[in-house]
Amino acid sequence: MGPVGRHAVVIGGSMGGLVAARALADRFERVTVLDRDTLPDEPRTRRAVPHGGHAHALLIRGLRALEQLFPGLGDELVGAGAVRFDPGQDLLFYQMGGLRARFNSGKLGISLSRALLEYSVRRRVVELANVTVRDRTNVVGLTGRAGRIRGVVVEGGEVLDTDLVVNATGRGGGGPDGWLEGLGCAAPEVDTVKIDVGYTTRIFHRRPGDLHEGGLLYLMSAIPPHDKRAAAVFAIEDNHWMVTLGGWHKAHAPVDPAGFEKFAADLRAPHVAELLRRAEPVDDRDARRFTFPAARRRYFERLRELPSGFVALGDAICSFNPLYGQGMTVAALEALQLGRCLDQAGSPSAEMARRYYRLAGKVIDTPWQMATGGDFIYPETQGPKPPGINLINWYVKQAMRASQTSIEVHRVMLNMQHLLAPPSAIMRPANVFRTLRAARRVRHDG
Repeated sequence: MGPVGRHAVVIGGSMGGLVAARALADRFERVTVLDRDTLPDEPRTRRAVPHGGHAHALLIRGLRALEQLFPGLGDELVGAGAVRFDPGQDLLFYQMGGLRARFNSGKLGISLSRALLEYSVRRRVVELANVTVRDRTNVVGLTGRAGRIRGVVVEGGEVLDTDLVVNATGRGGGGPDGWLEGLGCAAPEVDTVKIDVGYTTRIFHRRPGDLHEGGLLYLMSAIPPHDKRAAAVFAIEDNHWMVTLGGWHKAHAPVDPAGFEKFAADLRAPHVAELLRRAEPVDDRDARRFTFPAARRRYFERLRELPSGFVALGDAICSFNPLYGQGMTVAALEALQLGRCLDQAGSPSAEMARRYYRLAGKVIDTPWQMATGGDFIYPETQGPKPPGINLINWYVKQAMRASQTSIEVHRVMLNMQHLLAPPSAIMRPANVFRTLRAARRVRHDG
């Protein structure tokens, strides 16, 4: 199959832009990635990616999608120091007052820093013969009209003619929205869910056996509705622990070491505090804070008219509550769908964009339902509340309790959280019976 166009431009060089560029490289003669930041030539957190220095979960479905785009990437990451783990055995998951039952799931994930992942993916993209990555390049506008986008304008007046523009500027990149409206394109409907999430991350030296019962990762979910705190500990490259503490609705961890340690000591479970007592910090001054006021979903698939030559991807469509770790996985799945839609349409037409947004919406539906449903456990959460969510959340709490004693319930929950099974999996009659029976054996909530 020949190329569907001569030139594609991706605005944004973070994970969404990189996976988009990889999908486009097989379908266009040339691909140009533009990013306003200085892109480092080593794994390093960038100022333009404020959440980059915090714990990032790469879900197993996301790892599989990245392996489709970049064969052998997992082994390459492990060779660079990333840590393989079994999410059933090596991840200690504390919910509703207890740890989930541990078991060998037969699945392998990878734990690493966002900086190492993004650097490794960017290096793969740069190596593609028909891809050019330009940093320190600020896009200031689009050319064309409502029915057809024809190029991008960069600071200084340079115009890049293009057959397709991909907006991968993230949740804070409002420029393309205004540029499209200035050309006569309609804006999509938006759902906003206010959650006021915030967290702080510190890095510690890692030694075998530091974490409870030899675990390699630890997650502590909040116990709603009154306790809004959460915690994450990930084994990452360079024999380090990445420890992220925070929560919903201003349950944010302090940056100073004493305040950070007190936040850990006040958690319902002792595992993080015990780790902090044993582990030595890499740098007491190197603490990072990040706040995320609201999740946002933009419904491009509902627009009556779409321009040809333009699509959005990643956080530019939907920015999830980062505590659920879904964003990178969804971006990779969207990139795969974009490639398939271009193959089917044969050109970056308006019909191709409509098909892509429809399929991207289906990719987004499940994680959005799971994340916003969980957020509405807290009465402070504001936004469009899904119908029947109170009953669903009651049942999810039963499943959380049941997973402490039932390996089968834990297996279903694990598959759902890694986007390997739909939320409806836990509602199947056999699982409902198993869940409610096992939940009755767990009487504490922490």
